[in-house]
Amino acid sequence: MARTSVRHLIEEFYPQYYKWESYPAEDCVVFCSTHEEWGVLGNMAATPITIDGVKFKSAEHIFQMMKFNDPQYVLRVWNGITAPGKKSNFIKMTAKSYEPDHRRTDWGSMIVDALKYAMQQKYEQCEAFRNELERSKGKIIVEQQANPKKPADTWSAKLEGDKWVGSNLTGRLLMELRDNGKLEYNLPEDALKFIPIIKDSQN
Repeated sequence: MARTSVRHLIEEFYPQYYKWESYPAEDCVVFCSTHEEWGVLGNMAATPITIDGVKFKSAEHIFQMMKFNDPQYVLRVWNGITAPGKKSNFIKMTAKSYEPDHRRTDWGSMIVDALKYAMQQKYEQCEAFRNELERSKGKIIVEQQANPKKPADTWSAKLEGDKWVGSNLTGRLLMELRDNGKLEYNLPEDALKFIPIIKDSQN
């Protein structure tokens, strides 16, 4: 397992979240595509979020931007310019093209807190998201691995027989948010350094 993999980062910096889960399928609500039922629960769902005057397309948009604090790469990712210099509409793929060499050196120690922050902003600003979380009460929330040819990754789970099996970290954080009404996070002081960089570029 590469030291830069998400799984390794969770295992090293967030051992309390590093575990494999198994859930009876009948007890679960499952999301994958943002266009299907429960889709608004996904980080990539189109739920505009504004932070200090800067508008983001989704929680995923915020999360991916938080990986960078060097102005050069902040603006490349913000403008959808991938490492080969091509334009991309997919923020996740754009960010990945600069990893791990150009992302924050402390990303591993803040990765879960960064996602919690993005989810919390979505919760506070998106009524549809809050409503779906409320509707899911009493059920286990599962993010389905989108690629059927791949095993469940750190964020997701896969259906094996009559059970969903995987780390399902996204689903677990969503349930934590639903059940507590908030997510506790601890970020470095410069965690949002990318925001003034974006604002300055727009002036």
